[in-house]
Amino acid sequence: MFSLKQTGRLFRQKRKRIYNSLFYGMTYQEALDYLYNSLPVFHNVGSAAYKPGLGNTVRLMEALENPHRKFRSIHVAGTNGKGSVSHFLAAILQAAGYKVGLYTSPHLVDFGERIRVDGKKIETSYVVDFIANNRKLLERIRPSFFETAMSMAFNYFADCRVDIAIVEVGLGGRLDSTNIIHPILSVITNIAFDHVEFLGDTLPKIAAEKAGIIKAKTPVVIGEYLPETKPVFEQKASVENAPIVFAEDAIRLRFLAHRDGKMLVETSKNERLLVGLSGVYQLKNIATVLTACDDLLKCGVFISAQDIRDGLENVVETVGLQGRWQRLSEKPLVIADTGHNAAGIRYVAEQLREQRCATLRLVIGMVSDKDITAALQLLPENGVYYFTQATVSRAMPSEKLREKAVEQHLTGAAFPTVSSAIEKALQDAAEKDVIFIGGSNFVVGEAMTVFDDRRLLAKR
Repeated sequence: MFSLKQTGRLFRQKRKRIYNSLFYGMTYQEALDYLYNSLPVFHNVGSAAYKPGLGNTVRLMEALENPHRKFRSIHVAGTNGKGSVSHFLAAILQAAGYKVGLYTSPHLVDFGERIRVDGKKIETSYVVDFIANNRKLLERIRPSFFETAMSMAFNYFADCRVDIAIVEVGLGGRLDSTNIIHPILSVITNIAFDHVEFLGDTLPKIAAEKAGIIKAKTPVVIGEYLPETKPVFEQKASVENAPIVFAEDAIRLRFLAHRDGKMLVETSKNERLLVGLSGVYQLKNIATVLTACDDLLKCGVFISAQDIRDGLENVVETVGLQGRWQRLSEKPLVIADTGHNAAGIRYVAEQLREQRCATLRLVIGMVSDKDITAALQLLPENGVYYFTQATVSRAMPSEKLREKAVEQHLTGAAFPTVSSAIEKALQDAAEKDVIFIGGSNFVVGEAMTVFDDRRLLAKR
């Protein structure tokens, strides 16, 4: 039952939505167009959209009455794996009965994937309502797309009265706009070279930026560390008097078998867990999650062993996680993965080498501001390649990507669109071939749309 005060607030919100629809005439697509076209979007234009620092965020939060202070949060940073870890934690907390907010980026198909409560995407009406109500504020502050999306997420979580929110860092940590929160737990998955123009050109420099999310007296879990990054985390934790634990030292996992698209693993504590993601590279992410759950118990967040089992096994269904060694089709087997930098692609390449098939076919597209040569060097030479480009301005032209790939002894043809590359790969493939799609979040997102359209046509 709602209190009289809550009922009044809900009525006022509904009235505003009706007013916005009538006065602004704004649809969901128009609200998205405003976000994309009026605000600098990193995934489209890259560095031009990056606004380091918390100035805009502080002003936005104050204007919105600081919604980020109205719920508990967990902050997740890292070069790779932070999205998977965030989704795993959300699924486990949902299994434990908590109302959970989840903020991640980027999205693969629809903007609403970024902002979820209990696994459900933000309502399109809320997106319209937020933009229409705050248009003057946005035009005065001129925040980035990411800052606006984050402020919308925090406002939504507060309105939904979530118990706890998992907040994934956008870029770096210290100067990321999400660093306005004061979480009950911080998590840093790993450190590798990425976004060096913003975060630094050495691993210790990058680690220092990620370590910026460590808060005073707030526990922190480090997923993976290197000899040169561990001291950075230890020093920052010491300065902040923050309890620190390294997941690699706390627990180990080993892969046992694949079962119906899921993965059976065993922990160093002799526990067997069924995981809803089949990428073996997830083992370190799962170790990070299990270590984080131990710390959450110490923070007064009750999670049972069964909650952990349920969350890990049902992560895809519970929170809508996509793009992690995801099967898009069978016969031929089509797999997509969002690994998009050298460190992420290294894990993907290792699993591809273990994949049994007649011919391995790879649909690959990348963005121009990554270390493309380093990534291409990791891909298998025995595959047939279909080089392509997503429909974002940052995408490297497919012919230029093919030329760079030839230098690394990778052979194939160039295709102007993701859909044309996929269609050709499917035409060429025999039943026992495997098609892998990746290299960029945007390629995977467009591929998912292609296969959704194919399934719709098949039903007609």
